Amino acid sequence: MTGTVLLVRDGHAAWDPEGPYAISPLGWEQARLLGGGLAARGLTPAALLHGEPPCHAETVESMAEAAGWSTEPVLDPRWNCFDHREVLRDHMPTMVGGADPDPVQVQQWLQVAMMRWTSGEHDDYTEPFEEFARRTWAALGDAAERARGGPVVVVTSGSAIAWVVVAMVGGWDPEVPAAELAGAWTRLYPVVVNTAVTKIAVGPAGARVVTFNEHTHLEAAAPVPG
Repeated sequence: MTGTVLLVRDGHAAWDPEGPYAISPLGWEQARLLGGGLAARGLTPAALLHGEPPCHAETVESMAEAAGWSTEPVLDPRWNCFDHREVLRDHMPTMVGGADPDPVQVQQWLQVAMMRWTSGEHDDYTEPFEEFARRTWAALGDAAERARGGPVVVVTSGSAIAWVVVAMVGGWDPEVPAAELAGAWTRLYPVVVNTAVTKIAVGPAGARVVTFNEHTHLEAAAPVPG
């Protein structure tokens, strides 16, 4: 028996330096387009999972409404993103007080900050990179088991999707430090597009990546934001 897990990155979120991220009007439209596209393919999920951030739940809401799905969403905090604010805390002096950050500067800060976080050489994070990697991997394992009973759609973060792909392609063993694949993860993570779909096939040999970052539903409608 085979199954399918579709990992969906959450819709475009509005920047909020203090509160939880919520998707923007663009994010709602992206999710609506994806939901309609999946329904047109005849896909009805047996399970619909998402992380805790509002942007995850709102993406599910918009997708499900457009697709006409009645599947009850299930919250699984293991699909949460890592804490950007904590990782960036020493690199964001101008990103406080509600200021709208410059995207190029944010990416520069994030690259430096993630090198520190993923190195495994610092113990001052609430969730070390190793813990992020292991709980995401465990969440995938449970989603794969669910997929044996029908298609599973998971709305999560680009960081979680990138780790799943890197871990699979790199043949990661949870007994091996995740830091060994951190370089590949930091390169892949920034290219995951909002509401893009990554397909995981589940078969007798386990789970395998079939497609990564598919977002034709956006290309047909409007330019993808950078």
